Amino acid sequence: MILLVDIILLAIAIVLASRAIFTRDILEATVLFAGYSFLLAVIWFELRSVDVSFTEAAVGAGVSTILLVAAIALTLRHEEEEEKSVFRNYFAVIACITFFMVLAFGLPDLPKIGDPNAPQNLHVVPRYIKGSYEESGVINIVTAILANYRGYDTLGEVTVIFTAGISVLLLLRRVLK
Repeated sequence: MILLVDIILLAIAIVLASRAIFTRDILEATVLFAGYSFLLAVIWFELRSVDVSFTEAAVGAGVSTILLVAAIALTLRHEEEEEKSVFRNYFAVIACITFFMVLAFGLPDLPKIGDPNAPQNLHVVPRYIKGSYEESGVINIVTAILANYRGYDTLGEVTVIFTAGISVLLLLRRVLK
């Protein structure tokens, strides 16, 4: 029964994501992404990662959707066509090819997925698994790792979200004037 629920949730997530990607209406895409984000929160909850589920529901389905809908409401839904120079198109193609080459150059140096002898599996992961409860006192290992070991990373993510929110508010204030 649980497998059936997982398959149904995955199918709905794929449909929502596909529809959001291929729609031409920005408001519809925003609503679809909100539904997708809420569905991901449900999936995380089913996987017993309540903290990640709560964050996804609050930030992904909540705050992001409100900011996007407010931005859409205060701006034009159909932007005017602007002339694009040929130089911009060539520059975009060259930038994409360069970025792809840099990624392709570094790809062979990455460890294989699931390799037990990868550096992170030999030193970092065992320490997190063995020491998370003793060092933090938190039963949930995900919460212990996020709160104790990845605290600066989590603080950085919160800073990025806060900065994005302030930027949107400044842009919306400029539109209102």
